[in-house]
Amino acid sequence: MDILFDLDLIAARRERAATHPVPGADFLLEIAGRELAERLQVVERIFDEAVELHGATGITARLGLETGKITNLTRIETGSVFAGAGEHQFVAAPLEDVPLDPQSTNLVLSPLALHLTNDTPGVLIRVRRALKPDGLFLAAIPGAGTLAELRDVLLATEAEITGGASPRVIPFPDVRDVGALLQRAGFALPVADAETYTVRYNSLFDLIRDLRATGMTNPLAGRSRKPLSRAFLMRAAQIYAERHSDPDGRIRATFAMIYVSGWAPHESQPKPLKPGSATVRLSDALKGK
Repeated sequence: MDILFDLDLIAARRERAATHPVPGADFLLEIAGRELAERLQVVERIFDEAVELHGATGITARLGLETGKITNLTRIETGSVFAGAGEHQFVAAPLEDVPLDPQSTNLVLSPLALHLTNDTPGVLIRVRRALKPDGLFLAAIPGAGTLAELRDVLLATEAEITGGASPRVIPFPDVRDVGALLQRAGFALPVADAETYTVRYNSLFDLIRDLRATGMTNPLAGRSRKPLSRAFLMRAAQIYAERHSDPDGRIRATFAMIYVSGWAPHESQPKPLKPGSATVRLSDALKGK
């Protein structure tokens, strides 16, 4: 398995961000939480046991509970700093860990964490094993296209100043790859779809502030350890404004979100028809269109 991310660094930065919250910086987590809650709302059942897996602020857990679809919910995070005052149903575990017994929960919610795992297939398999038969997995995962403008600008700036380039923005998965991972992990009825959000900032420095405030600055294991100079950042801000700004001077930042759902297999679920079992030919069906 390739080690792409420095998981200890990710945990440290997320925990530091949790102890020094910046109002409004977690807007993307709120968007993801609301979307997952809306998708949960339309499921016609009650989930007796639910888990929020590495949801940072806990907003996804709160919004999920507000749907009335969850009876009991446990939050899992990397450290107790994420636990709210008096919150007892809280478990500390590393980012790639799923500390749940087999078939012990009906619902797992994962907002904005799976894109930071080295062994994503393994995490998904552990989630599926933790679900009771016909249990549901809902996740929000930043996907391909996220921070595309920032990637472009940092590469251009480094090429101009040093003549080379080093990885500074993480690779994000494609929606088709995520769907394939769900199938590989053994989920039934997997669905993956994407939504794109464009956020505007006054400058590159405001974007970097939000990334730092959510612990999302460069966590790549192969990152350069040399801090970016002021001259580098000033030039990057200039290139960003030249290439990715609106007429009013504000810059754009793209966040592409992949929303996924999958079920633990159960005999009651619809099964695909066996090859050759169709009773109507495709050509005949199309004649009525």
